[in-house]
Amino acid sequence: MSKYIYFFILALFSLVMSDPDQNFYIFLAFGQSNMEGTGPIEGEDIANIPDRYKMMPAVDQPSKGRVKQNWYTAFPPLCREENGLGVIDYFGRELVSHLPEHISVGVIDVAIGGCSIDLFNEDIAQRYIENSPDWLKNIAASYGNHPYNVLIETARKAQESGVIKGILLHQGESNTGDPNWPNNVKLIYDRLINDLGLDPNNVPLLLGEVVNADQGGSCAAHNAIIASVPNVIPNSYVISSSGLPQRGDGLHFTSPGYREFGRRYGTKMLEILNKN
Repeated sequence: MSKYIYFFILALFSLVMSDPDQNFYIFLAFGQSNMEGTGPIEGEDIANIPDRYKMMPAVDQPSKGRVKQNWYTAFPPLCREENGLGVIDYFGRELVSHLPEHISVGVIDVAIGGCSIDLFNEDIAQRYIENSPDWLKNIAASYGNHPYNVLIETARKAQESGVIKGILLHQGESNTGDPNWPNNVKLIYDRLINDLGLDPNNVPLLLGEVVNADQGGSCAAHNAIIASVPNVIPNSYVISSSGLPQRGDGLHFTSPGYREFGRRYGTKMLEILNKN
């Protein structure tokens, strides 16, 4: 065998070996504090997490022994090391408990508590950060002041391993009552689709309601605006927060609330996957 044929075969083998696993389903998540995770992490939340459920941190988590853009079993917290239990934790668990055993699930979570949707719009994010309080600036700095770009970079790394199957959003408290919020969400969703080379017909957006009026939600009026997003993003679905307990501030769910909310996101995603 000539050295040219040998190197050709070696290159072909490397290409095949680097192909993304079509049975590794990846989901991107972004938003503010409820997507970060603010719930206390309890014993049940760190027990019996399947190896098939993975997370890829967008920033280093040294206290957890995690390095950004690497895969780890999805023990909480999933966003940053100082966060708690959030929406995404039980989303992934719901999926792996119902999907065939040969399918794995991976999540990427980029979120900043208290942020406006503007933080994820790279056209205006820097101006938004400059006019934000110091606590938000400090969190934004952990993403190099470009959380959208960090989400894209991490997602591209993840695409080397698997296939992006959906995008999850929980945000709106800081934009309560803004009638242009659905259009701003669409701008970011469309940009994610374009920047990652995705097909919008195959990558739905799941977005959850804020704390519901039936639980004394401080921003519950925004749920009517959230409900209008499918009018501007056809492949989008609203996840109800009805009946989910909040921790007394009218804004954040309790740990049991996060668990159930995540399962609701997961149930809807399973319905979508089963249709495709």
